[in-house]
Amino acid sequence: MTKFLRKKSIAQAKKMTENEQFKLKRELNSWQLLLYVLGATIGAGIFVLPGTTAALHAGPGVIFSFLIGGMVTISVGLAYVEFASMAPVAGSAYTYSYIALGEIIAWIIGWDLLLEFTVVASTVAVGWSGYANSFLQSIGIHLPEILTKDIAHQGVVNLPAVVGWLIVAWVTLSGIKNVGKTNTLFTLAKVGAILLFVVIGSFNITPINWNPLTPFGWSGVMTGAALVFFAFTGFDGVTTVLEEVKNPQKSIPKALIGGLTVLTVIYALVALVLTGMVPYTKLDVPDPTVFALQQVGIQWGGAIVAVAVIFGLLATMIANTTSATRVLFAMSRDGLLPERIAQTRKKTGVPVLSTIIVIATGIILSGFLSIGELAEFANIGGLTAFALTTVSVIILRYTRPDEPRIFKVPALWLVGIIGIGGSLVLIFSLPLFTILRFTIWLAIGLVIYLSYGYKKAKVGN
Repeated sequence: MTKFLRKKSIAQAKKMTENEQFKLKRELNSWQLLLYVLGATIGAGIFVLPGTTAALHAGPGVIFSFLIGGMVTISVGLAYVEFASMAPVAGSAYTYSYIALGEIIAWIIGWDLLLEFTVVASTVAVGWSGYANSFLQSIGIHLPEILTKDIAHQGVVNLPAVVGWLIVAWVTLSGIKNVGKTNTLFTLAKVGAILLFVVIGSFNITPINWNPLTPFGWSGVMTGAALVFFAFTGFDGVTTVLEEVKNPQKSIPKALIGGLTVLTVIYALVALVLTGMVPYTKLDVPDPTVFALQQVGIQWGGAIVAVAVIFGLLATMIANTTSATRVLFAMSRDGLLPERIAQTRKKTGVPVLSTIIVIATGIILSGFLSIGELAEFANIGGLTAFALTTVSVIILRYTRPDEPRIFKVPALWLVGIIGIGGSLVLIFSLPLFTILRFTIWLAIGLVIYLSYGYKKAKVGN
C-alpha cells in the first residue's frame, strides 16, 4: 500500500520542467492569465444553463444557485492559489495531490481532470453549435436537422460542434502564444456581450416575474447550484499552464482571486436580469439570453449577443482544451501514461499528440451526446478535484509547514469546510445516474493505472 501512496517532492516536480524533450514555453503575461480564467470559465454555463436550470429546478431563485456556487468556488480557488505559489508547474490538482496525498490519489485526480476539462469543452461545443446554427439560419443557411442534433435527439451528428472543434485544433496546435492572444480577443467579445445583455435587459424587467422567488423550494435551489456549478468549472485550468506563464507566483493570485470574484458578480447579474425579463417557465431554451432579448422586442440586441457568443464560446473551448492537454502532458511526463504523449514540438512548445487525443475525444463527445448529459458529467469531475485539492492544502500545512508559501489561505479551516463540504453537498445533489457513470469512469482509470502507470511511474523508478 505504501507504494501506491509514494509522493513527489516539490523539488522533483520543478526538476522535471527542465527536460528539453518535454519543455513548454513561457509566453503568457498577467493580463492574459486573468483573461484565461474568464475565457475558460464563461461559456455554456452562463449562456445556456441559467435558462434551463431556472425553468426546471430553481425558478428565479437561480440567482441564489449562482451565489452558492460562487462561494464554494472562491473558497476552493484560495487553495489553488496557495498550491500554485508553492509549485508553479503544469498539472493543476493532479500535481498538487501527487505532492501532498500520494500517487494513486494523484492518478484519480488527473484522470478526473481529464474528464472535467474535456467534457467542459465538449459541452460548450454543443452550446456553440446552437448559437452558430441560429446565426446560419438568420442569413438563410438551413442545415438538415440530422446534422445539427446528437443521436439522443434523433440526429446523426452535431456537425457545427465538429467544425468548432476543428477551429480549436488550429489554434491550440499553433502554440501557447497564439492561444493567449486568441483567448484575449474572444473573451473580451463575450464579456462585452454579457454586459450589453445586462444593461439592455435591466430596462426591460417586469418584477412580477420574480414571484414566486423559489417555486421549487430550497431543494430546487441546491439542485440548481449543483447544475449551474458547471458555469464555474474550468477556472482551475489556469493552474495547468503555469509552466507557460511569466512570473507565475505573482500572476496566479491576481488572476484566480480577481477572476472568480468577477465571475460570481457577472453570473448573479445575468440570472437576476434574465428571470426578470421573461417568466422562468419559458426559459427552457438553448439560447436564453438571445431568447429573452427577442421576447421583449430587441432583435438587434439579440443578434449582437449571438455573434459575440459564437466567438466567446470558442474561447472557452480553446482554454479548456489547452488545460486538458496539459494535464495529459503532466501525467505522461511522470510516466503514468506513455512518455510519447508528453513530447513537445520544439518550435511551438506544444504537446502535439496530447492535443490530438483530447480534440478527437471532444469531437466524439460533442458530436454524439446531449448538453445535459455532458454538463452533469463535467460538474462531478470538477467538484471531486476541488474537494481533494482543498484537502491537500490542509495536509501540507501540517506535513510541510516550512515549505515557502508566497500566498497562504486565510482562515484555512473555515475555507476548508466551505470548499470541501460545499463540494460534497453539490456532488450528492447531482442525479444518481451521473454519480454511477462517474464511478465507472474512475474504475476504468484505475485499471489503466494498475496495469501501466504503477509500473512505469518515474517517482517509483
